[in-house]
Amino acid sequence: MKRIFLVGARACGKTTVARILAEKLGWSVVDVDEAIQSKTGKSIADMVEQEGWEAFRDVESGALAESCGAEKAVIATGGGMVLRSVNRILMRSSGLVVYLYVPASILAERLSKELIASQRPSLTGDSPVDEVEAVLAQREPLYRDAAHHIVNATHSPENVASTIVEIARNHRP
Repeated sequence: MKRIFLVGARACGKTTVARILAEKLGWSVVDVDEAIQSKTGKSIADMVEQEGWEAFRDVESGALAESCGAEKAVIATGGGMVLRSVNRILMRSSGLVVYLYVPASILAERLSKELIASQRPSLTGDSPVDEVEAVLAQREPLYRDAAHHIVNATHSPENVASTIVEIARNHRP
């Protein structure tokens, strides 16, 4: 196994867990959202506002494809990475995909505390609670479709990373 992809809703802990997991494995980290912002010189919110969601999704898919060139890498994807079937297929065929599951109520609480509008544009224009519930209802089946394994990410990031290490050790493609 050369790559571990972390998928899940925004605020489920993908970036935090990716960093801890990479440290435990001695691997590198690729944060797809950070790579996009670095490459384009724009925040995701600015990109979406100026070019629209579809253009952002095109750039996101390209960044995912690039990340598949990295070996021994933990890849934190954006929350909407699973929206395109080509991305789900690419991740599943390129490494281990782990869905970091967090219930909508906890995601909404996390987003309410940490919402940074310039980094996380609203997906629906609704309140954080309503948005999380609506988006998760739509994406939950897609996260499950993409994932080889589902991990409860309501635990500490350290515990979640340790769980994934064990999964990775026992995973047979």
